[in-house]
Amino acid sequence: MRKKRVKGGILALIGYILSPLSWWNDAFVNIPLSYAIACILVLFLPKEYFTLLFILAYNGTNVLGFVLLHLGVETTVSNEVKLTKKNIVKYIVVSVVYTLVVYILAELGLAKPAFEYFTFGLICVFH
Repeated sequence: MRKKRVKGGILALIGYILSPLSWWNDAFVNIPLSYAIACILVLFLPKEYFTLLFILAYNGTNVLGFVLLHLGVETTVSNEVKLTKKNIVKYIVVSVVYTLVVYILAELGLAKPAFEYFTFGLICVFH
């Protein structure tokens, strides 16, 4: 019983950290994590996919956070863990709303691949 509670607590904590339920989550976890994922993936894909990759990674971290939080709490308080379609749809809808923020950041040019920041700096230095 104790092992189950510890496992559920760890899952819930990781889920909470990834979910958009805390005020600091996006600034310190999901946006930097999504940005890093998009930067890595854009090394293997055309640069034009950066915004899409950023958005997909952001959505993925939010949905994963909700799912882990749900599973963690269920594991801690219940003998039976159920992940319903209704909960998954709710998690996705909330994530899509937060995605609009990431999309706006990327479209305004406030978030772009790391190498573009460095390239710009090098161009300025050498001109």
